[in-house]
Amino acid sequence: MISSDNSYFNVPHEFTAYLEPWQQESLPDETALKEMQSVGLKLITEVKELENACLLQLRNLDNEAKAVVDFLKLQSRKVDLVLQYVLEKETQHGQKHPGLSFGGSGFTISSATPLTVGQQFKTTLYIREELINILCIATVTATSSEDGIHRGQLEYSAILESDIEQLVQASLRVQQKQLRARKQAQAGS
Repeated sequence: MISSDNSYFNVPHEFTAYLEPWQQESLPDETALKEMQSVGLKLITEVKELENACLLQLRNLDNEAKAVVDFLKLQSRKVDLVLQYVLEKETQHGQKHPGLSFGGSGFTISSATPLTVGQQFKTTLYIREELINILCIATVTATSSEDGIHRGQLEYSAILESDIEQLVQASLRVQQKQLRARKQAQAGS
């Protein structure tokens, strides 16, 4: 689960979030959170955990194994893409919102209707480019409105530790891509 003293940066990036009001008084523990996942989410979570464990072992191999490591990463990417496609075809619960930024502590969305600070949602995040699909409980911590568009900042109230790791790693990768793109744009000017 998550402790309230963890604070990670958010990176601007488009994604999709499905929010369904959380009506229960208590937050789910790790076991209950896993049980709430759809079959597709459970499958992709297990694949990601296995992949991370194997990649740690592969990094210990010397440079001669680089071709094997690259091939295995490619195979892993293909499996992730197939699982992503399957997940996108599942019926989604909750209202669909465009995501604006995400990180290891929370995320920001835009909404056609205002959100209320303190409101809790059962949330499914789909960050397509990073092949991340996560189920969590999130709480609205701040809101703003501009030109009829409402924004909500949400923090994770209940989330699996492995999902936090995925979000932190993905936010770092997205930030690196953005920095490279900015550097190339400046070099081209």
